Amino acid sequence: MYVVVDERASVAESYVSAFSREGFSSQSFSGSEFRDWIETTSDQDLGAVESFLIGESDARITYPDLIRSHSQAPIIALEDVKSLTQTLELFTAGIDDVVRKPVHVREIVARADAVWRRVRSGDIQMPLDERLRVFFDGRDPEVDGEPLALPRRERHILEYLVKNSKRRVTKTQIFNTIYGIFNEDVDESVVEGHMSKLRKKLRLKLGRDVIDARRNLGYQYVG
Repeated sequence: MYVVVDERASVAESYVSAFSREGFSSQSFSGSEFRDWIETTSDQDLGAVESFLIGESDARITYPDLIRSHSQAPIIALEDVKSLTQTLELFTAGIDDVVRKPVHVREIVARADAVWRRVRSGDIQMPLDERLRVFFDGRDPEVDGEPLALPRRERHILEYLVKNSKRRVTKTQIFNTIYGIFNEDVDESVVEGHMSKLRKKLRLKLGRDVIDARRNLGYQYVG
C-alpha cells in the first residue's frame, strides 16, 4: 500500500486513482489526518505500507522524523517545481528520494523499490531458483528467460513474498498490502484464491512449489 500525503485533496486522489489503475492499493491523507493516523494505527497496518509519498504540506519537512519513529518504508517527496534549494532541504530532512511531477506511478513504484533494496540490502533474499527472475518495476517475472504473464495482483503478491522471503507473512498482511487497510468492499479470503492460482502457475513452470503455505501461519517464499 502506498500512502499519499497532500493538502490538495484533488491531487492526492488523482494519485490514488492512478495507483488503482496499475493494480496497487493506496490511501490519501491531508497533513493533519496523516499525523493522527500514523501515531494511532497498528504495527500490522504500518507493515503494509510500501512507501510514503509526500506532496504539498506546510509541515512536510517534519514528516521524515515522524515517519521514521513508526516505519522504515521509503519516503519520496513529490515536487511541483524543480528547486535545488528545496531538494537539498528535503534530503537533509531525511527524504529518501525527490521526484518532480508529473510522474507515472510505475516510476514511483520502481523508485520506492530501489530505495527499499538499498536500505534493506542485508535482509533481501532474491529468488534461489536461478530459473525464476522477479522484477519490481511492473514487469512480469521470467522463467528460463521467458515472461510469465500474471494478473497484476498475483504479480504484486509474488513481489511482496520475495521482498519478505526471510519471514512468513500472514493472509492479513498480504491483503492489506495488495488491497489497502481501508478496503471494506473485498473480503480477506480473496487472497487464498490469488495465492492458489499463483502457486499453480509457478509449479507448472518450475516443477515444484516455491511458496510454502501453512494453515494459520501464512505464506513464505522459499525459492
